[in-house]
Amino acid sequence: MLVCGVGLLLAFALAPAVFPNPSFRVAMGDLTPLLAIAAAVIVCARNAFDSRGHTRLFWSLMTAGMAMWCFNQAYWVWFEVLVRKPVPDPYWGDVVLFLHLVPIMAAVAIRPHQADEREGMLHSALNVLILLVWWVAVYAFFVFPDEYIVTNTALYSPRWDLLYVVEGVILIAVSASAFFTSSGSWRELYRNIFFASVFYTFVSEVMNAAFLRGVYKTGGIYDLPYLASGLGFLWVAIAGRRCLRDTEMTPSIPRSGRPVAPLLAKLALLSLPLMGYWALFLSHDQPYLRQVRFAVAMGGVALLAFVIFLQQQLLDQRLLQLLKHSHQSFDNLQRLQGRVIQQAKLASLGELVALAASELEFPLSAILNSSERMAASSNLSREQLSNAQKIGQQARRTRELVSDLLSFAQQTPGEKSPLELKPLLQRAVQMEGFKLDKKRISLTVESNGNAPLPRVLGNPNQLLQAFVQIVENAVDALQEIGGGRLQVSLWREGKEVIVQFADSGPGLRDPERVFDPFYTTKPVGKGTGLGLSATYGVIQDHKGQITCYNRPEGGAAFEIRLPALKIAAPLAETARALKSTAATFEI
Repeated sequence: MLVCGVGLLLAFALAPAVFPNPSFRVAMGDLTPLLAIAAAVIVCARNAFDSRGHTRLFWSLMTAGMAMWCFNQAYWVWFEVLVRKPVPDPYWGDVVLFLHLVPIMAAVAIRPHQADEREGMLHSALNVLILLVWWVAVYAFFVFPDEYIVTNTALYSPRWDLLYVVEGVILIAVSASAFFTSSGSWRELYRNIFFASVFYTFVSEVMNAAFLRGVYKTGGIYDLPYLASGLGFLWVAIAGRRCLRDTEMTPSIPRSGRPVAPLLAKLALLSLPLMGYWALFLSHDQPYLRQVRFAVAMGGVALLAFVIFLQQQLLDQRLLQLLKHSHQSFDNLQRLQGRVIQQAKLASLGELVALAASELEFPLSAILNSSERMAASSNLSREQLSNAQKIGQQARRTRELVSDLLSFAQQTPGEKSPLELKPLLQRAVQMEGFKLDKKRISLTVESNGNAPLPRVLGNPNQLLQAFVQIVENAVDALQEIGGGRLQVSLWREGKEVIVQFADSGPGLRDPERVFDPFYTTKPVGKGTGLGLSATYGVIQDHKGQITCYNRPEGGAAFEIRLPALKIAAPLAETARALKSTAATFEI
């Protein structure tokens, strides 16, 4: 590429000596830079098409800047080569030429190597729009009135040249800043843009000075560095294409200092009111021109204020989303912390109650046996017999409590095997239904006809005990309000099998404490507060999760999630398993 560029420059320099025809010199001076710039446009466009995210926005802006430059050069070809007329002065293409550096400046200012793709590109696009509006307002303020309203070539040409140099210097500063804050392929790309910008700004200033002195001729010595500057930006596009994959794969690095594009946007908004003040009170132009400049400044303020308002709205929405996400993360962290604390309490209490229960088992057996022998004796009075029966009743109640304690404190997991949950749920429903005398119980099973449920790896006795405990608590809650409905549902969700117990009872008073040991809302003698704690331990031992909550329509719901086995059940057995099972109690 370097050899081809040097060869083209040598051919361009020697061509006027070989072909002294003035028409050929003008055509060569206009068409050769046009071809170089057009090639840069094509390569930049391909880079934009083959990239994504902020990298695509970067190359799209580079394409826009090069296309505006190409458009201006094409009009020079139109006037000097095709129509064979000198370019008019003032020339409206100067506006396009003046603004073609703005997209390139914006492309570097958005810092694609530091951009977070999750934030989207709308914010960066608004920053680009702010820069474009500001430069248009600056051109319309300083150059346009003397160029087209009251034409004054001696005044607007130096201003145009000065603003163009300022624009190039800002592009050089932005590209240098991007170079020092980047690494890898992006650093190489910003370096190429920096050198191309420095050379192009210097060449443009030399050519503008030649225009003012009237010594510039198309195809002359001044067009040689101009062609070299076009080849410089072509090299930027080609080198960027070579490292396009590396720039896309480069991870975002933390932003050092303030972002450049928002800073430029703030400076732009603050500068326009100062320009309006100068036009209204300090300018010595005609009153009409002062009014035009003031109107331009205020119009720019209005447009920039509107764009910044949109930016602020986007930032507010983003902030609300982040706050909502942080609240959700905090709630999830609290739930996770609660589960960790729950498991720690279960582990510590398990050791304590296991020791206490084993120590109470022997004396309770002795008391119960003695009370039964006393109650069977015929030598006791009625009062003594009543006392013996009360002692036996309380001993049996205490023994049941000890049994619950031992069940709660069981540390050794039971033997597990592949099993179906539907038969266990049906058995749990039947066991609790048999205890309800003079109550109407109806069991309905619904099937949606989909594939059968997978099995789970578990201990049938432990899971049955857990299901019975939940059903028993739900039925007790329904009896308190005189009746209701309990629905047991079973379905598959991803890699889990879910069991849900939903009732229409009074709901849970404190859902966060339901699984705490010894927590119960039942009257004295009705419950020990260990049943759901033991159920929690069983589900945890089966690598599952159990949660509870109050339903919006009323009542409580317990949800159990158990991991499904990857190995399918035999066809003869899985044909009887259903995707969804509903068991309904009417009390």
